[in-house]
Parts: sequence; C-alpha cells; structure tokens
Amino acid sequence: MMKKYKITVEGKTYEVEVEEMGASAATPLAVAPLAAAAPAPDAGKTEPVPKPETPKSAAVSPDSIAGEKLPAPMPGTILSVSVSAGQSVTKGQVLLVLEAMKMENEIVAHKDGVISGVFVQKGSSVNAGDPLVAFAG
Repeated sequence: MMKKYKITVEGKTYEVEVEEMGASAATPLAVAPLAAAAPAPDAGKTEPVPKPETPKSAAVSPDSIAGEKLPAPMPGTILSVSVSAGQSVTKGQVLLVLEAMKMENEIVAHKDGVISGVFVQKGSSVNAGDPLVAFAG
C-alpha cells in the first residue's frame, strides 16, 4: 500500500511516497519538491534554487583499469579527492575523504605505490566495497 506524505524541511515542502512493507518497516520510494510549495511567512521574498554541482569530468570505470583496487570501507559521499592517476603515494597518505553518518573519514594509502586509476569524484555516492582507486602493479 502506498501512502503519500508532505514534509516541510527548512521552509521547503516535499511530497514523499512510502510503501508499507511490513508491520513496522517503510521504504521511501520517491522524494520530489512540490511544484507549489506552501507560502512562507515572508512570501514576498524568493530565494534562488541551488543547482546540483555538475561533475567536471566523468570518473574512470573500474573495469578499464588493472591493478589492486582499494574498496570503500562503508557507504557514503566523497567530499574530496586528493590524488590522480599516475601520482606516487606513500603509505598513510590521505587519498580522499568519505563522509558517512555525518563523519568525515580519511581514506589513506595502505602501501607505497602509484595510483593507476581514480574511480570517484567529489560528490560521488559510494556503497561499501565499491572501488575508490587502483594501485598500479
């Protein structure tokens, strides 16, 4: 059974559809801003809607790069990438920062080596086990 709810967060109204899976479990299926949001107390003022950040370059496919792949330890969002393909790194060097559960986690090199591929970029969402970078050799 599908149920629709309207949720207001920081003055923005969203319509959410939820499918009832069991006695206590519910899974959100779609979230979309409403076309006509409820008027705010100061309805005369309008704020520009921020556009999502457009990636500058597409990430490389993990299948196209040989080498040892470093997997994501947990699901999250990439906040920054500090390395690029061809760059030499040392054990313990920060490769990227992964945000998970409102915590910033530094992902570091587990060995000295050369990066043969970077599979993520700033703003990418990853799941646990997804390849982040590859080491040559």
